[in-house]
Amino acid sequence: MSMAEVDLDQLSESERSALEQYTSVTGQELAEAVPLLRRSQWNVQIAISKFFDGEGPDPLEEARAAMNQPEQPFQPGPGVNLMNEDLLQQVRPVNRASDPAPRVDTQPQNQPVHRPPFILSLLFGPFNLIYRILLSSFRLFGTLFPFLPRLFRTTASPGLQGARQNTTGRRPLAPKDTAARFIREFEEEYGSNPLPFLENGYNMALERAHRDLKFLLVVLLSPEHDDTHSWVRETLLSQDVVEFVNPPSDNGNVIVWGGNVRDAEAYQVANSLRVTKFPFTAVICHTPNVSSTAMSVVARIAGPLSVSEFKQRLTTAVNSHQGPLSQIRQDRSQQQASRSLREEQDSAYERSLAIDRERARLRREAEATRQREEQEAAEREAAEEKRLRDLAQWKLWRAESLGAEPGTDVKDAVRISVRLPSGERIMRRFAPDADIEELYAVVECYEVLQDESRSTDVEEPEGFEHQYGFRLVSPMPRAVYAVEDGGTIREKIGRGGNLLVEPIEEDDDEEEEETSDNSG
Repeated sequence: MSMAEVDLDQLSESERSALEQYTSVTGQELAEAVPLLRRSQWNVQIAISKFFDGEGPDPLEEARAAMNQPEQPFQPGPGVNLMNEDLLQQVRPVNRASDPAPRVDTQPQNQPVHRPPFILSLLFGPFNLIYRILLSSFRLFGTLFPFLPRLFRTTASPGLQGARQNTTGRRPLAPKDTAARFIREFEEEYGSNPLPFLENGYNMALERAHRDLKFLLVVLLSPEHDDTHSWVRETLLSQDVVEFVNPPSDNGNVIVWGGNVRDAEAYQVANSLRVTKFPFTAVICHTPNVSSTAMSVVARIAGPLSVSEFKQRLTTAVNSHQGPLSQIRQDRSQQQASRSLREEQDSAYERSLAIDRERARLRREAEATRQREEQEAAEREAAEEKRLRDLAQWKLWRAESLGAEPGTDVKDAVRISVRLPSGERIMRRFAPDADIEELYAVVECYEVLQDESRSTDVEEPEGFEHQYGFRLVSPMPRAVYAVEDGGTIREKIGRGGNLLVEPIEEDDDEEEEETSDNSG
């Protein structure tokens, strides 16, 4: 089935929701996800288990084959002592080959614990006490007469069989809290725990073993079994087993998960692993020869074995599957090295691109700065040329507007001698009521006044504000006759005087502005 053949419009709303949940977890393509979900009756949990654990035989064919079997498979309860393993082997043979590691449906993390109101607890307290007494009596008879639980399980309805899990009297907890409770009870019973029990649920332990390519050692204990305490103290916590599972030299190659079958999760794991005798341990690891995501049970160890036999079976299971896992680890290391090399190359390429982009940016900024400076210089040059043209036009216009020099018959005329920076002198008579600006204009237009062929029909330049670039001062004593101060020549200078033309520099203008600001 190709991607073009997957028509999502033909799926119902619930099927599209299941497909979205499944692909968000597995990341599988739609062309492969839709057929797998159809084979799983659109059950997301079953489909995810098939994806990670490998798809086993067709459930329909298994159901048809089960209908032809005269006896039902036997599932031991958490409180049943299985004393005769041979008899159980006759009831249901055990598959010794590597089976897919099962996944269990655990209690959700946020599932609330419903408690009855206090008044109802008081009313039904006596009935609850009688029920617990009867249940304890039934367990006692089940221990004394093992055939009674099997007879009850054979004749009871499936609903009663499913309710059997909730009669242990232990409070149901989330998988992580259940694992923490098991570790705490284990340490209280057997002292300091040298085994690295994983404080998490069974499914999380299975995923961690698959991710880290390690072996998962599942330990299932039944406190009601007579051999449990001696086997834990003498075999499971022996020095040889502890050093094999948790070697002091490195992090180890084995993850340990334990459970009490009186808890719902451990009970489901025991049923899924088809436990026939306690104490029970199973070795689970990734089996790449089955599929790329399969986790398989490679060893089942049931019963109170000795230290040597238990360690020998663990060693055999681990050594027989160590080679493929080592090869996968090596392949992952090579892939990680290749990925790191590509990331370093990509990082170097990105740094090179960043350097090139920075250089290009600096070149663009430098070019923009150069163009801006050239434009500003051109604008300043054009402005200066216009200023000079307007200044020349203003001098022509101002020369024509100067008053005539008074004659010798005017007794109150003021005689002024002005020495130019070039060394020339301007000797001129002014009317007594002439403004000081008239004297400045004569000095400014001196060269124009010397040119007799100048144009006489000139207008004042529009928008031009003329400013004198010099000041007139008297040498001894020094006195500045500023044009800004105004007044007549007679009032400022008197009947006559010798003046000097002193150019005004930009620094002088700034000092004068600062002086005026401070005085203000």
